Amino acid sequence: MVQKQQRKRLGDLLVEAQVITEDDLTLALTEQKKTGYRLGDQLSHMNLVSEQRIIEVLEFQLGIPHVNLYKQKIEPNLINAITEDLARRYQVLPMKRDGNRLMVAMADPLDYFALDDLRLSTGFEIQPMIARKAELKLAINRYYGMQKSIDQMMQDVPTDENDEAFIEAQQSDESPVAKMVNQLISQALELGASDIHIDPLEHETLIRFRVDGILRTEKRVPKSMQNILVSRIKIMSKLNIAEKRLPQDGRFKMDIDLRNIDLRVSCLPTIFGEKVVMRLLDTGNVTLGLEQLHFSPRNEQIFRKMIHGAYGIILVTGPTGSGKSTTLYTALNEINTDEVNIITVEDPVEFQLKGINQVQVNTNIGMTFAAGLRSILRQDPDIIMVGEIRDTETAEIALRSALTGHLVLSTLHTNDAVSAISRLIDMGLEPFLVSSALLGVVGQRLVRRVCLSCAKPQQLSKEEEDLFLSRGLNTNMVAKGEGCSSCNSTGYKGRMGLHETVFIDEQMRDMITQKLPSSSYLKYAQEQGFRSMFEDGLLKVSKGETSLEEVYRVTME
Repeated sequence: MVQKQQRKRLGDLLVEAQVITEDDLTLALTEQKKTGYRLGDQLSHMNLVSEQRIIEVLEFQLGIPHVNLYKQKIEPNLINAITEDLARRYQVLPMKRDGNRLMVAMADPLDYFALDDLRLSTGFEIQPMIARKAELKLAINRYYGMQKSIDQMMQDVPTDENDEAFIEAQQSDESPVAKMVNQLISQALELGASDIHIDPLEHETLIRFRVDGILRTEKRVPKSMQNILVSRIKIMSKLNIAEKRLPQDGRFKMDIDLRNIDLRVSCLPTIFGEKVVMRLLDTGNVTLGLEQLHFSPRNEQIFRKMIHGAYGIILVTGPTGSGKSTTLYTALNEINTDEVNIITVEDPVEFQLKGINQVQVNTNIGMTFAAGLRSILRQDPDIIMVGEIRDTETAEIALRSALTGHLVLSTLHTNDAVSAISRLIDMGLEPFLVSSALLGVVGQRLVRRVCLSCAKPQQLSKEEEDLFLSRGLNTNMVAKGEGCSSCNSTGYKGRMGLHETVFIDEQMRDMITQKLPSSSYLKYAQEQGFRSMFEDGLLKVSKGETSLEEVYRVTME
């Protein structure tokens, strides 16, 4: 079917489908002679038709399938079917091979010159598939750039760790392995990843990126490259490359595309070799304003009331990776003035804040949270931030510090805000100490935001409408991301917080002193207008900011 209609031109197809007029086409062709753009790009540039509409027309009129490159995985050996030069010249990418047919993703599947050139150079019959231009550009950079580094490493770098050439390759900034690691980091930044995972398997090594909280496999590399990559990252992090039996932690800094990137590195021995996770912190792109936390108006009002308190302890609760540290840093940034002395004790120090004294925990030399906190109290602080309350000793010092006139901020691992009260008592702290010192608790999770570039309204089912009505929200439409090049076809871009806040008033203090169960605190908080994280999520879904699926995913309702 494709072959019979293949010689049709894009302009004629769009006019036939009544997407543009003959006059539009004539105007675009005239402008095209001046700019030299492809016709599709010219029409998009003149806002006469969108790239998505062109894809739909080609798919419907010619039966050319649309391929989503974000979700497709390409076999490493298939990349070599088309040279990098041809791939970049025509913006094409080999996708699948079926006998003598090669399926190729193209930005312009009606570029017959490109199709003929590909057929002659590869020896295959070419079956075009259509892909978004931005997706193709990213994929070509990813597959060809990385493949070149892999091929060069396999050829130039020996796998024997005792070989001088192996050691030299790890230490040289110009070696293929150094270029590949830099490429990995650059690519992760381009995709907005927070972490890079190098996962050793039995017969291969996976490279995975965490984007907006979700892990995805980016590349599979030969098992023989595992030690080379890990050793290079260890050298960059100033870790012991000879030690493979014990976990190690390190960090290093890089400047990539005029951005200052801080990388935290963790190595963990597994049965198939060392697993490495690199956490990326873009220190030049940190905005610490309360509006960035996406509090609902009521929660923001309570949080402001807490952080502007004279003394007491404020706790932020949630699992690992739920944005607790960012919330604490934002609070410190909000209350940081020349009149106050702020000292933090953290493990590790994630962001360096101007005008704040930050202390790094080092358990190897006895510098624990508790030891650091004791020393801080002799430094005449007004505000103290403890990175995490992990044990009873730290908890007790923090609470007693709050009672002696200091404002203390810290984090605790609990599933919700109300549970933090019982957790402190279960850790062995006296109820009167908890009730006297605790100012309030914030519980939080992170959900992915619906992509603004491709968001479309979606009708709710009757059951979903009833769910919103049961929480006092009257809505029948929500937003859903269709997937575009801006969000890598996921429908989501960026993340936002879901929160619940509990302010400890006199009535709550009496209840804590009586050591009542968590259900009693929750019931009282609800009477005062408390909204759970799930309800906060529903509110944000009703505003078109996130999706119901995301809220269910993170709140476990």
